[in-house]
Amino acid sequence: MILLTVLFSVIGIALSAGGIWLLALGGSPYYLIAGLMFIVVGVTLKRRRVLANSVYALLLLGTMAWALWESGLNWWPLASRMGLWLVMAVPLLIFVRRQGVRANALLLPVWAICGAITLSPLAMEDSTAVKGTMANTVIDEDANTGLEGQDEWLAYGRSNLGQRFSPANQITVDNVSDLELAWEYQTGDTKGPKDVTETTYQATPLKIGNALYLCTPHNWLIALDADTGKELWKYDAKVPAESQRQHQTCRGVSYLPPSNPNTKNIAMKMTQPSEDLAPVQCDAQLFMPTSDARLLAFDPMTGALCKNFADAGTLDLMHNMPYKQSGYYYSTSPPLVANGKVVVAGAVNDNYAVNSPSGVIRGYDVKTGELKWNWDAGHPEDTTPIGADETYAVSSPNSWSVASADEELGLAYFPMGNRTPDQLGMYRSPADEKYSTSVVALSLETGQAQWVQQFVHHDLWDMDTPAQPVLIDLDTDDGKQPALVVPTKQGDVYVLNRATGEPIFPITEEPAPQGAIPGDFSAPTQPTSAVTFKPDPLTEAKMWGATPIDQMLCRIEFNSLNYEGRYTPPSEKGTLVYPGNFGVFNWGSVAVDPKRQVMFGMPLYLAFTSKLVAKEGQDLGETNQGEQGLNENAGAAYAVEMGPFLSPIGVPCQQPPWGYVAGVDLRTGKTAWQHKNGTIEDLTPLKLPIKIGVPGIGGPIITDSGVAFMAASVDNYLRAYNVKTGAQLWETRLPAGGQATPMTYLNSQGEQMVIQVAGGHGSLGTTIGDYVVAYKLP
Repeated sequence: MILLTVLFSVIGIALSAGGIWLLALGGSPYYLIAGLMFIVVGVTLKRRRVLANSVYALLLLGTMAWALWESGLNWWPLASRMGLWLVMAVPLLIFVRRQGVRANALLLPVWAICGAITLSPLAMEDSTAVKGTMANTVIDEDANTGLEGQDEWLAYGRSNLGQRFSPANQITVDNVSDLELAWEYQTGDTKGPKDVTETTYQATPLKIGNALYLCTPHNWLIALDADTGKELWKYDAKVPAESQRQHQTCRGVSYLPPSNPNTKNIAMKMTQPSEDLAPVQCDAQLFMPTSDARLLAFDPMTGALCKNFADAGTLDLMHNMPYKQSGYYYSTSPPLVANGKVVVAGAVNDNYAVNSPSGVIRGYDVKTGELKWNWDAGHPEDTTPIGADETYAVSSPNSWSVASADEELGLAYFPMGNRTPDQLGMYRSPADEKYSTSVVALSLETGQAQWVQQFVHHDLWDMDTPAQPVLIDLDTDDGKQPALVVPTKQGDVYVLNRATGEPIFPITEEPAPQGAIPGDFSAPTQPTSAVTFKPDPLTEAKMWGATPIDQMLCRIEFNSLNYEGRYTPPSEKGTLVYPGNFGVFNWGSVAVDPKRQVMFGMPLYLAFTSKLVAKEGQDLGETNQGEQGLNENAGAAYAVEMGPFLSPIGVPCQQPPWGYVAGVDLRTGKTAWQHKNGTIEDLTPLKLPIKIGVPGIGGPIITDSGVAFMAASVDNYLRAYNVKTGAQLWETRLPAGGQATPMTYLNSQGEQMVIQVAGGHGSLGTTIGDYVVAYKLP
């Protein structure tokens, strides 16, 4: 009883102290009231008086009424408010014996009623779900899927259209549950002792002939037999450790088909490392970017470098850069191969230095590596190849994600990022402002910008356009239009005419919060699309935690931060950024079925915080230890500290669900269904497979049979879904985090295979590995 008395008293003191702090910030009085009641229970327990149980019964009743008032009949908010208190009632019911039945006359029925409400079927239902179906009607039987046949996957999104749609249809909603492991391969590339903190395995393989081609985080290029997963050859680019700064990532490689369309590329089994082979004359070519800013061209059959491309197969991407800090510029995404060009964009490290390399996009001759044009958002008008003694613009907006192309229109579509530093806008030129956080259409012939559509004005939140734009010919009230579907971090999905950039679904301007730091400004309005997954603003009532105590601390933090909704400006006080840096959509983009004109996506809702740190006169200590944490912004007056908005025990401060799957009818722009996705199995030591709707990064694919595949979430599973309803049809445990987009093809026996790279993600904290796994029907 002494221990129980101490426990209740300590909790009461903690709640009272936190409650006073929260009340001073304008927050809920509940925690102060609850703390005082806990203290009363603790004090009266010493004499085992009826009062202790009666006060605790009133606490449970009051907490239930308050929880229902704040969040309704919603299990996760109820569980976080009631769960621990219901458990702590058990010893009161057991140990307060002197007054016998009279002591529990009030507490027992109250405890039973509150427990029944918390665990009721109505509370268990997902109140955030959108329950509906999408029509499974084929709208356009002859829709352009970018690639004929079912047996190959020739670009990151299967084709340069970026649809992630396969006409393969052997695996259906009726038989997908029969899928079984066909083979498993390990690359051997795992995180080393001198590695960066942010190692992520995001690769989607290509399927060419009967070989798979994929890269690894440390820029190994590997060819596998597509039937068996046996290694054919491997090339190690030998990236120096000093070039690894912010991300160690390779999302994929690119392919140039042979000049004779009847030629089949059959990768050969090699007995020696491909990097030891002499360069060869190449017809077909593979391209892999590296984290030390090279573009390498390979013979698909042997893995030997192509002597006809650039300098014996190696192109130095640091040429003409204004600053050349090691590891500040690299290409994590595969280049675009279209209309005789290999077009290379690249990432510039966020928040490392004001004076950084350029974000220039460059078009090279696909066979020779000769520079044909360069489009630099800092100097966008002149795309003539730069002179040997000239340099590109300093720190100009970059495009770090995957591009797509309409080769008939002769246009390439690049999702644009921001000029570093992301949270400080005073260093930007008018040209920077025009092209930041947008999608830009560039001429494949000249590199000239044909149109631009911006999604955030004067972006101060790292809301880079992160996802590959998707091309689809869309039936609208005005007839069939060449459409471009662009998902964004802020949750809007823009549907544009890809020939003109004009919106197909309306874009409106909404007032935005003001109050930037001195010397900067906030845009008075921000655009939003009629097709949107933007979240409702956070409130104190939506704070969450595993217990009422860490929920209280989250409420204190929420009320201590600047937050006026989406686009609240960064501040020295600290700002809540929601949607956060992971975005509602990220580089995994969405999958689109061009025949049925529907979209499958994975909206994510996870708040971040950012804080500007004035550097004058203070030692910042360690900086730039990853994208999250304290980043220096060398040359600027402020560093920036940022990370997910988490409770003291490491769970999100906002109530779940945090991750969904969703289906959209692209003809109407309406969300047909939306369901929470993923479990907490890999988030807790208890390994409980409780479906809560968890964060994730990655992307989906769709097949012609109406089945979508996706891993992505922080639990290590690959799942299949019914595109019509969103229902989960199948799942299989992965050996590591599945933060890569899967792909599918037919093997040499005509069997449909599903491939998933499972290697984990540093920022998400999923299991690191080096696996490639394949599934097929028995």
